[in-house]
Amino acid sequence: MPDHGANDLDAFWMPFTPNRRFKAKPRLLSSAKDMHYQTPDGRQILDGTAGLWCVNAGHNRPKIVEAIQAQAAKMDFAPTFNMAHPLAFEFASRLAAITPAGLDRIFFTNSGSEAVDTALKIALAYHRARGKAGKTRLIGRERAYHGVGFGGISVGGIVGNRKQFGTLLTGVDHLPHTHLPRNAFSRGQPAHGADLADALERIVALHDASTIAAVIVEPVAGSTGVLPPPIGYLEKLRAICDRHDILLIFDEVITGFGRTGAAFAAERFGVTPDMICMAKGITNAAVPMGAVAASETLYQSMLEHAEAPIELAHGYTYSGHPLACAAGLATLSVYAEEDLFARAAAMEPYWRKAMHSLRDARHVVDIRDFGIIAGIELEPRPGQPTARAGEAFEAAFEAGLLIRVTGETIALSPPLILETGHVDQMVDTLRAVLKAVD
Repeated sequence: MPDHGANDLDAFWMPFTPNRRFKAKPRLLSSAKDMHYQTPDGRQILDGTAGLWCVNAGHNRPKIVEAIQAQAAKMDFAPTFNMAHPLAFEFASRLAAITPAGLDRIFFTNSGSEAVDTALKIALAYHRARGKAGKTRLIGRERAYHGVGFGGISVGGIVGNRKQFGTLLTGVDHLPHTHLPRNAFSRGQPAHGADLADALERIVALHDASTIAAVIVEPVAGSTGVLPPPIGYLEKLRAICDRHDILLIFDEVITGFGRTGAAFAAERFGVTPDMICMAKGITNAAVPMGAVAASETLYQSMLEHAEAPIELAHGYTYSGHPLACAAGLATLSVYAEEDLFARAAAMEPYWRKAMHSLRDARHVVDIRDFGIIAGIELEPRPGQPTARAGEAFEAAFEAGLLIRVTGETIALSPPLILETGHVDQMVDTLRAVLKAVD
């Protein structure tokens, strides 16, 4: 048996990480406040990614910290199977107040991956309850990221997340992605590509609508490299789903809680799905949590037509965990008191102009943005796919900036408390990093 010391790096099998490369030269973070992390040796790192798309209100906000501490001292855990605690109901009500009209039934999970799998299961159970048990097919999209559960990677479309795990769920099909070369350097929503939604009609013609339960998409695809939807695309998807009695699910794990300048991207785009998956910013990432907001129509149908006293045979030990609910309530208060969603909307024009100023930076072949998100795509190094972006990530960290890279794209999604000086620092640092990276 290996002898692991207290600070040995070997024992932790790190997620989505080349473990040997990292442990040869680790990047450690020891504390955080507002817009910055601090390393063990005292260096300040500007957080250009809100942790992992999740710390929307900035790090270590006192109101959130105090709420977690107080709840931990009062009650650490309470079950929500045939029992409950007041905070779960209060938090669900507060969430329902900011979701799009009609999406006011909240099912708590512990992550975005669980939220996606929950929404997919609700879709299947809903159709069965109403006598349409043949509607079992799930439609995702190429290049989509919907977490790492078996449901999520089945409807997801990033090959690196799928290829190790066999055949996955059966009865799944995929829409084409919306990344079109003719839309390069679009500012906000690209002009071309709404017709890509028509592929759903071809899928219906292939399988028949009587077999299709739901379509799931990210309103703005994030982990694949930041792909805003073409103008009119989401509206078309909604109309096709309505025409064929197919549920539409928005995965807003990244886009929720102000990231697009509104509470949810559904509000920003004016398109209301039947369910919204959320996580990350729901608690400002202080305690793991996720949720699904479902329509009143869907919920009532389940109650009226379920086969057993338990309408949905699904849930988690930690659904509506007291500490997570306390963190979530405090997080919503911070968002509201500081008007962070409106602040993000007001910052968007400056953010967009600054990001697109990198158009002439070395290696840059495309820039995409929406809300306070940006994707800066780099030209691949011949014979070494993703290597250039990976080296840019490491160089940026050494230069005091945390970025995220996915494939050949640098993704930025900083806390919504950012100021123009932070934006300028990100741009200046990236320009210098890209100039130095071969």
